[in-house]
Amino acid sequence: MTPEPASVCLGCWQNLHMPIPLRGPLSAPFRLFGIKPSRMNPNTCTICEMAFSKIMKARAVTIDATIMFADLRGYTALTQTIEQNGLTLLLDAFYDDCAAAIWRYDGILNKTIGDAVFAIFNFPVRREDHAAQALMAAREIQQSFGRRRAELGQIIGAGDLEIGIGIGMDSGETNFGEFGQSHRDLTAVGTVVNRAARAQAVARSGEILVTEAVRDRTRGMITAGGSDHALKGFGQPVTLFPA
Repeated sequence: MTPEPASVCLGCWQNLHMPIPLRGPLSAPFRLFGIKPSRMNPNTCTICEMAFSKIMKARAVTIDATIMFADLRGYTALTQTIEQNGLTLLLDAFYDDCAAAIWRYDGILNKTIGDAVFAIFNFPVRREDHAAQALMAAREIQQSFGRRRAELGQIIGAGDLEIGIGIGMDSGETNFGEFGQSHRDLTAVGTVVNRAARAQAVARSGEILVTEAVRDRTRGMITAGGSDHALKGFGQPVTLFPA
């Protein structure tokens, strides 16, 4: 179920105390100046995306955030056996489930990268419990996709659908802003982002793997013990916890 859309930009209201209308007649004058709902979270607006250069007078800032990567398992194998229309339907379902959950818990869907999504929690909408919000979003993604796996298999002609989602998460300080010169990209970079991506890479289908930072910040939501993983690019093993 898609969350009820906000009437004003949550990011501008929280950070600037500005009631920027996102929908309805009051939003029309703002649309003339290019101010509209953000594609990364329709409950925020393009002012939030321009905040660095226009308001903060900076290209990037350090923020405390929770990073989530989610990836379709088995997608590459399916591309060899299923028609393009079926693959499109599958990706649509995956993206929709991810977007609905991420937006419900005040995150932004920063990127879709083939059969993977990259989400950021705690900017521009600030939440003290952003790690817990991200974890609830991750669990909702798994539950939503799991509920309609059989239906999707029938629709796209895959029978008993051999596919699922692997999710990885980390939490901590990371750089967020506009990077690049000729091509500018609004995104997050740094060790926390890399660690979350590597955690996702080792997560099995249907699994959520989180770092110790996420486990500690979610206040008892994760009770399973962790195990050490040799993650690509990290010199020491990283302890990951199934969530």
